Amino acid sequence: MEGFFNWLGTLIGETLRWIIDLLVIFFSSLRGSLEGFIGGLSDAMGINPTLFSLLLLIVGVWMLYCALRALLARRLIATLIWAFLGLVVLSWLIGR
Repeated sequence: MEGFFNWLGTLIGETLRWIIDLLVIFFSSLRGSLEGFIGGLSDAMGINPTLFSLLLLIVGVWMLYCALRALLARRLIATLIWAFLGLVVLSWLIGR
């Protein structure tokens, strides 16, 4: 009976170890891909790869998206305001 539980414990331990190794490989690959994406994006835009710059980039793109939605809803004044704000944020970010 002791041999069975030893075998069962070994099997569960090896299975857990295998799952943990797969997760480590997955997340390390994901981290490398994310770092490469952020590095390429920041190099192409000419901005620093900092969290603040990336958040500001997201805000600027979101404002341009709001301008596009306002344009599709035929709200001209809102389109101009959102587009102006988005372009100001993005030009300030790129000009830094």
